[in-house]
Amino acid sequence: MSQMTMQKLKKGKTIWLMGLSGAGKSTIAQCLIEKLRATQQICFGLDGDQLRAGLNRNLGFSEQDRSENLRRAAELCKLLNHDGITVVAAFITPLEKDRALLKSIIGAEDFFEIHIATPLEVCEQRDVKGLYQKARLGLIENFTGITASYEVPQSPFLTINTVGLDVDQCAIQILNKIFI
Repeated sequence: MSQMTMQKLKKGKTIWLMGLSGAGKSTIAQCLIEKLRATQQICFGLDGDQLRAGLNRNLGFSEQDRSENLRRAAELCKLLNHDGITVVAAFITPLEKDRALLKSIIGAEDFFEIHIATPLEVCEQRDVKGLYQKARLGLIENFTGITASYEVPQSPFLTINTVGLDVDQCAIQILNKIFI
């Protein structure tokens, strides 16, 4: 990245990757973090699964708990951004009302909503944990895309369909759209 690009990175931003389970959010987030760190950008990865294993372990998957999970994540992003840290967040983020809340907490100028628009059938094929199969068998309640709704973002900053793209290509598309 050029010196001019580096100047743009001095202020903390939140790059929020959203999409179905198995869409590639976490994998793309890791690649983005590596690329940002290669430019000496201070960044932090925030993953929905990791947050639920610790800070948000008291939350379930009801609509109210999902919203609270996302609200807490947005508050953390806002704090980190304030200190000049770019956050790459990977969360399913299924509802438009929650996306609006995220933007209002973090601030529209610092929030980049990236929809990882991988088709459901591809997500199911990638599902190494067998979550989709369990949801289809009724063993998991409130599973986004099967028994809980996923509202496709109407106006994200960027939409990426991962079919036919490798992780590096997805990360480069995001960086080029935000920083160039």
